[in-house]
Amino acid sequence: MLMGISRIKGVLLTATSLLSCSVCSLALLALTANVQAAILEPDRADVLYHSYEGGGMKIDGPSVLLRKKATESVAVTAYYYLDSISSASIDVVSTASPYQETRHEGQLGLEYLNDKTLMTVNARQSHEDDYLAKSFSLGISQDTFGDLTNLSLGLSYGDNEIRRNGDDNFFETSEQYRLRAGISQILTRNMTAALNFEAIADKGYLNNPYRTVRFIDNSVPSGVGYQAEVYPETRNSFASKLSTSYFLPYRAALFLHYRYFSDSWDIKANDVELGYRHPIGESFELELKLRYYQQTQASFYSDLFPYRDAQNFMARDKELSDFNDMTYGLGVTYTMPKSLSINDWPSEASLQWDYIQFNYNNFRDPTAEGGVGNEPFYKFSANVIRAFYSVYF
Repeated sequence: MLMGISRIKGVLLTATSLLSCSVCSLALLALTANVQAAILEPDRADVLYHSYEGGGMKIDGPSVLLRKKATESVAVTAYYYLDSISSASIDVVSTASPYQETRHEGQLGLEYLNDKTLMTVNARQSHEDDYLAKSFSLGISQDTFGDLTNLSLGLSYGDNEIRRNGDDNFFETSEQYRLRAGISQILTRNMTAALNFEAIADKGYLNNPYRTVRFIDNSVPSGVGYQAEVYPETRNSFASKLSTSYFLPYRAALFLHYRYFSDSWDIKANDVELGYRHPIGESFELELKLRYYQQTQASFYSDLFPYRDAQNFMARDKELSDFNDMTYGLGVTYTMPKSLSINDWPSEASLQWDYIQFNYNNFRDPTAEGGVGNEPFYKFSANVIRAFYSVYF
């Protein structure tokens, strides 16, 4: 199914972040995360297993990351990411049959450090049976004001090919442009803050060729008819995020993130996350987090349209509806003793679990009783598990 993984909030946000930056020491997280971009990170290798299950969908698979410095100024990063996707979600069972597919993703990256300026180049490709995504990104960051401030700027371009299984004549494309800018600041000995902005421009075929909208049709016994979704061919989005971290005297840390999002489809979203990391002895670290997300619906979304072709643009994707979700997270990281490490290299193992409760405020469950347009609003819960092992060498 087209973009199956991208429809699940939390999977990419959590699994991808683990690939790019696994759990570091508390001091590093509290004082130097995002503010020492001009220092090449140590060589490392990560192995991750991720799993998402909820709402009739199961997504799981492994990923591997390898990062190696060629010189003191140049580093190369490569990762491979695999998803096995099976779905009998509400979007599928209401109008189609359950499906299974596999998604492969790979990325190559290059970093170049010159004095206090870090430049990065990344190329990525993701492939499913009916979807091919390629992207290329550039980034630059600069430490300044006595290394207390870091400025960053990035841009990327993505090109996608969309097909539909069972229809050899179907072929569409889309493009995406991203511009990112950020500033990170060490405010005090114990506190840091970061402000990031991102602007996104999408154009082309932006909807899912399998998904349909429903409308009232009194000419059929069920009283409801279905037709394909129709989306605008452009979408402009803007997001801003404020993050703060505070290092507590007993080696613990607090962090807070707030993100605001809006787009040309009239969606507005707010995202707040509060977390706490606490050391247990010299080898263990406990992490607790709470995250709340809320968004309004797209201007052309409706759970039930009054008749066929009721609007120029029509959508019934529940991710474009008015909904909110709450995430409860728990994580444990174990720093390996030398006796369990490879070549005495520092290493750590981590297990993290998120429980997410989704509540849709104007998307109804068409499989439930109550009559067309009077079904209960849809809600479901999901579990996200990540287990990974990291070696620094």
